[in-house]
Amino acid sequence: MGIRDSIKKRLPIFGAPAPAPAASATPRPAPSAPAAAPPIIEDEPVSSRGNRPVTEFIDELVKSNQIVIFMKGSPQSPMCGFSANASRVLMSYGKPLAHFDVLSDPDVRDGVKTYSQWPTIPQIYVGGEFLGGNDIIVAMHNSGELKDAIDKAFA
Repeated sequence: MGIRDSIKKRLPIFGAPAPAPAASATPRPAPSAPAAAPPIIEDEPVSSRGNRPVTEFIDELVKSNQIVIFMKGSPQSPMCGFSANASRVLMSYGKPLAHFDVLSDPDVRDGVKTYSQWPTIPQIYVGGEFLGGNDIIVAMHNSGELKDAIDKAFA
């Protein structure tokens, strides 16, 4: 008989009876099953749009703020590299930046693409005008055009 067979005979999962507990002076209560932990339910992000129509919400957000970025996540906690980069570039100008997390509302995520007729996120608006996504913002930043657009929006 090998070592494996010897171990198997001692383990109750393989059919051998469990060894009897050693007798003690004071009886112990039988162990109870641990209480089941309540399931963790993560709340889905809540949209600030409420029940307003998507186009009305987007239009109001774009027209009531000088700089708006529709992104995945927030500037403080971006959820994709493109959104992180675009928000970082915009924040470097030190101006108020409105943002909307498109992950919190799939209707806005789709609606902003229709609104701008641009297929990707992030989307940046300055002075009520759609400028583009991350690649365009970076190019405009590097050429000085973004600074001009922001200065004009805050004039």
